[in-house]
Amino acid sequence: MKVLVIGGDGYCGWATALYLSQKGHEVGILDSFVRRHWDLELCSDTLTPIAPIQQRLQRWQDLTGKSIDLFVGDITNYDFLSKSMRKFAPEAIVHFGEQRSAPFSMIDREHAVLTQVNNVVGTLNLLYAIREDFPDCHLVKLGTMGEYGTPNIDIEEGYITIEHNGRKDTLPYPKQPGSFYHLSKVHDSHNIHFACKIWGLRATDLNQGVVYGVLTEETGMDELLINRLDYDGVFGTALNRFCIQAAIGHPLTVYGTGGQTRTFLDIRDTVRCVELAIANPAAAGEFRVFNQFTEQFSVGDLALLVQKAGTAMGLKVEINNIANPRVEKEEHYFNAKNTSLLELGLQPHYLSDSLLDSLLNFATKYQHRVDKNQILPKVSWHR
Repeated sequence: MKVLVIGGDGYCGWATALYLSQKGHEVGILDSFVRRHWDLELCSDTLTPIAPIQQRLQRWQDLTGKSIDLFVGDITNYDFLSKSMRKFAPEAIVHFGEQRSAPFSMIDREHAVLTQVNNVVGTLNLLYAIREDFPDCHLVKLGTMGEYGTPNIDIEEGYITIEHNGRKDTLPYPKQPGSFYHLSKVHDSHNIHFACKIWGLRATDLNQGVVYGVLTEETGMDELLINRLDYDGVFGTALNRFCIQAAIGHPLTVYGTGGQTRTFLDIRDTVRCVELAIANPAAAGEFRVFNQFTEQFSVGDLALLVQKAGTAMGLKVEINNIANPRVEKEEHYFNAKNTSLLELGLQPHYLSDSLLDSLLNFATKYQHRVDKNQILPKVSWHR
């Protein structure tokens, strides 16, 4: 299948593009490289050294004989997007091309606006481009479990059946996003749902949990193919961040009580979930929602797991509960459903001691690249 990966230079996008290419799909990457620009703006860098995209793609071709097309530009530019899609003619589009950090969106007004314009306008442009030239193309859009918030009832997969005043209906699950970033994803979901309803488009919304890990079979083939691994207070996610902190002897930074429960998955399962969605497309007019995760942990429990694994490796790992920069419930009920992808054949990689050991060893290998000034959170929801 011809698959266009938008945001294919990023953490999830790069791993997905290589995985799909290795599986025999004809892959194109479309990216503006703005994520690299934001690293420069924030004076932070990924733990791992990331080569220019052209070098990465050339090395991939040298190793595998498989080529990946590259389209450089911004999807908020409709003319560029439309021309690129006509040139590539995708049968499926995997859309990772969004600003994906909640703290980034909460820095100030400018970053909130940037996030929403980039995410909402870019996705709306994409919907129009699909309608105009590729109405049968299947859109696989990366959403987030953060759209749901932390309701005091079970979280269903996108829809909930309710009875009210003697009547019954199945409706989109209520959303309680926790940042301007998460709000942008809710807007995306509404726009995609509407486009499927009125234009007959087909789309799958993958509401993904927090991704951890760095190595897939493909990204581990060569140093030039290595994936990014963020540890800073803006783009670093919980488990990756904790492992890197443990490797350099920095106390693990648990926000508040650590009772915040979230969903998680290995990056190897991210790429497999995308493959399953592509292989089993939504029907024309269908807006399908899959909750993409494998396990649930509280942030505090994750820190304890990293502490245990680090101690077994001879590291001294402390845990610090610091003031929570976010506005969120720190103790709450949380039970999310995730049956759809399992029914399609996902065989999860569960968090294990061996995975933690691998991640800690990886962090130790590159610890010389850590800027300790970037570890503590600098963005507050309270101002």
